[in-house]
Amino acid sequence: NGLKREDWVEANRVFAEAERERERRGEPSLIALLSNAYYDVLDDDGDGTVDVDELKTMMKAFDVPQEAAYTFFEKADTDKSGKLERPELVHLFRKFWMEPYDPQWDGVYAYKY
Repeated sequence: NGLKREDWVEANRVFAEAERERERRGEPSLIALLSNAYYDVLDDDGDGTVDVDELKTMMKAFDVPQEAAYTFFEKADTDKSGKLERPELVHLFRKFWMEPYDPQWDGVYAYKY
């Protein structure tokens, strides 16, 4: 009947440890690879940045209310430029995968939807 929460948590823990090991060996980050792939898809107009309207595309693809894009964007746009640059998205993905769960980020990572 689907993936159990404890299995999902364990899979994330194993992935994070494997990512730390890749970093120790100087290998490319899978988080950065995944984030960059998302970024390339999201940058619909090809200007090298992602705006909130482009971010709504990701929310729609994951069947998350598009309003969640605003919360996500606010946290991800760390330099407050009004556009997401590639390193900002990598940083947010890294935070999701590598840091302990923090309920204050539920709205950003769409857990509450």
